[in-house]
Amino acid sequence: MTISDIDRDFLRRAVGLATRALESGDEPFGSVLVSPEGDVLFEDHNRVSGGDATQHPEFAIARWAAGNVAAAIRPRCTVYTSGEHCPMCSAAHAWVGLGRIVYASSSAQLGEWAAELGLPVSPVAALPIELIVPGADVDGPDPELAAEVRALHARRS
Repeated sequence: MTISDIDRDFLRRAVGLATRALESGDEPFGSVLVSPEGDVLFEDHNRVSGGDATQHPEFAIARWAAGNVAAAIRPRCTVYTSGEHCPMCSAAHAWVGLGRIVYASSSAQLGEWAAELGLPVSPVAALPIELIVPGADVDGPDPELAAEVRALHARRS
């Protein structure tokens, strides 16, 4: 599957959440959980600045979905995110049984940008979602929005 105009609208919302995270003093990541009918069920942005490095929006979505979305519905939901899931978030996504993931920028891109911009190196390997969740339904990156995400990371450097 490719990234559609509807997907891009939700990705823009995720990038907007990443912008909000940056403006509140956090790392620029944002994510949106969308129902099979196209309704936003939950959204969040990075909250790691408080000292808990697990406060990623994708992980928050997985926890929220586990308690609020029926198990039979979860595989038909889509997670839109400004950056590709890290291994922790990929695993949480799989354990909860969520469906498709669409991301604006990849982990590989983030690694390149971090090196160029002098950002801290992640303590976790930047593995593609498909290595953590074999058979995952994943689309990304989106070239236009990836450039916007890079600009957010450049602002934080």
